[in-house]
Amino acid sequence: MGNAIIKRVFILGAVALACLVQPGCGHRKEWPGQKKVIVLGFDGMDPRIVREMFAKGKLTNFKRLSEMGDFKNLWSSIPPQSPVAWSNFITGKNPGGHAVFDFIHRDPATYLPYLSTSETIPPRRTLKLGEYIMPISSGSVILKREGRAFWEYLTEAGIPAIVFRIPSNFPPVECGAKSVSGMGTPDLMGTYGIYQYYTTNAGDIPKDPSGAEFTLVHIADGAVRSSIAGPRNTYKKGSPKIEIDFTAWVDQEHRVARIDLPGQRVLLSQGEWSDWIVLSFPRMPLVSPVKGICRMYLKGVSPHFRLYVTPINIDPTCPALPIDTPTGYARGIADDVGYFYTQGMPENTKTLTNGTFTTDEFYAQFRMVLDENHRLFDCLFSKFRKGFFFYYYSSTDLGTHIFWHLRDKNHPVYDAAARERLGDVIENTYEEMDRTVGKVLARFDDQTTLIVMSDHGFSPYYKAFSLNTWLLRNGYLVLRDNATAGSLFKNIDWGRTRAYALGLNSLYINLRGREKYGIVEPGDEASALRKELKEKLEKATDPENGKRVVRRAHLATEVYSGPHVGRAPDILVGYDWGYRTSWESALGDVTADLLTVSREKWSGDHCGATEIVPGILFASKKIKLAQPHLYDIAPAILAEFGISKPADMVGTSIFEGAPEAGRRGGSREELRALPYQ
Repeated sequence: MGNAIIKRVFILGAVALACLVQPGCGHRKEWPGQKKVIVLGFDGMDPRIVREMFAKGKLTNFKRLSEMGDFKNLWSSIPPQSPVAWSNFITGKNPGGHAVFDFIHRDPATYLPYLSTSETIPPRRTLKLGEYIMPISSGSVILKREGRAFWEYLTEAGIPAIVFRIPSNFPPVECGAKSVSGMGTPDLMGTYGIYQYYTTNAGDIPKDPSGAEFTLVHIADGAVRSSIAGPRNTYKKGSPKIEIDFTAWVDQEHRVARIDLPGQRVLLSQGEWSDWIVLSFPRMPLVSPVKGICRMYLKGVSPHFRLYVTPINIDPTCPALPIDTPTGYARGIADDVGYFYTQGMPENTKTLTNGTFTTDEFYAQFRMVLDENHRLFDCLFSKFRKGFFFYYYSSTDLGTHIFWHLRDKNHPVYDAAARERLGDVIENTYEEMDRTVGKVLARFDDQTTLIVMSDHGFSPYYKAFSLNTWLLRNGYLVLRDNATAGSLFKNIDWGRTRAYALGLNSLYINLRGREKYGIVEPGDEASALRKELKEKLEKATDPENGKRVVRRAHLATEVYSGPHVGRAPDILVGYDWGYRTSWESALGDVTADLLTVSREKWSGDHCGATEIVPGILFASKKIKLAQPHLYDIAPAILAEFGISKPADMVGTSIFEGAPEAGRRGGSREELRALPYQ
């Protein structure tokens, strides 16, 4: 995931939580059938690792499922980013049909980035009363993914559907399904996860922290006094953050601390995690507070006090944003299982980047998320009787992003000692997924179809490629005053810039009539420039070893179909094995270095060329498609319930034979020539 990126971008669009509304859910028809279709989504699970484990005699339940039905590689989206890929799965379309092209999109009128899947809209009308601002119309959160989700067709037919934490579905689609939103769901501050850290050691605070707020505190009279920041209070002028004061009484001799919060106390030993803590952030008199939940980790008491607070998650029992359908479904789950992470990406990888956590401490938090997910699965699956059931695990993805460096001795940050302590975390996680598959197989009957899939696989992240720097050095992007480094938002000369990059795989032409300062004429000039960029990028090599950096550069018009192709980036850049765009370039920066060795523990990635990161597809039935794609699964699910494929879906059921020529939206020569079409 582009964790750092989405956190920073989402802040740009974060608005008040207080004024949003949660509409109800529609009436469900009676359905007399007994059919069950179960889909387990293991984000990022890689077929090569699965086959390696098969060879070792592991993953016996996956193996059994493959022998019952089938196991194939599953082609991901172009580009193979999770929001794009899951949108392909959800809609049965490619990005030209659902309009999600990258984690980040840009507004051509301003060049400013924004997150691609959702948008918060503040109230249009407000009334100022002294220091307060009263909304007199409702705000809203909108899902920006276009196209209908396949479970909308199911619920229209009266088929019960449970969809738990599927990505690219915040706010969740309003229909008769029972659902909780997944990746894309913000924390209570309106970001994708900002944690808070309190320390008496100034050296703990990085120069450029990302995804975190650090507070330097002091022990006075045996206590640390500070506050936890919450959402902004849009009832007040300037929308200041709402804060909750706390006092941490520190016992350095016994290495414990008692954290006093309004109405509650939390006692922690050094190295101990708290349970979920409910926080109420007051807004103004006579207005109910905004509730959130967090967990604390007392990292240290002596010689330094160090307290970590997770991002403030939306309280599932009283959600400040629409995270469930019908309203109250998340509360019911919490009543059964207890509070749970509602943040879209709960594994807090930024703690490693910022140096807040050691690898072992991150592993402990990773384990808590995974164990919580198992409890949630057990609860939800135990109640499932018929219809459609989807359950999503994030740990296979974010765990692979981080722990790749423990299984790859070629990686620049390979850590033999951590590998010795923690083992192969990726394989261990896969084995836990195998046990989940086993739980489903234990209830398998002749009315059940089971599909296990991932949205993409993985590759190593050895080196970062600055695409904007490449554009600069090749004369397509120009900075003012002949600068060799800068930013799209700082010192770019738009009057002489013909192309720019923003996002993890997206490259745009500075097109006249589309971009605010566009200079490239639409038509022949733009077409020639796109072709020239594609050809040059596919020849880009790493001067250190001569390897190709870019495996394939796609023109959007050649690989997308549907009504939203015109909103797509002009070129989708697919990087080769070991390479990926740099974080800086993805956010519009132009750096001095073109290629840099990645020394972060974010060591595995998948934002490369689609052909190097296929996902997995297991089914309890024979998969007849030779090269199944993500968008082929939705038609298959509908067909299992006797529902015809909607005309605007480009996929073909995985349980049917090869599609007729042209049915997959690939009528152009370039598309047909690709190995995965």
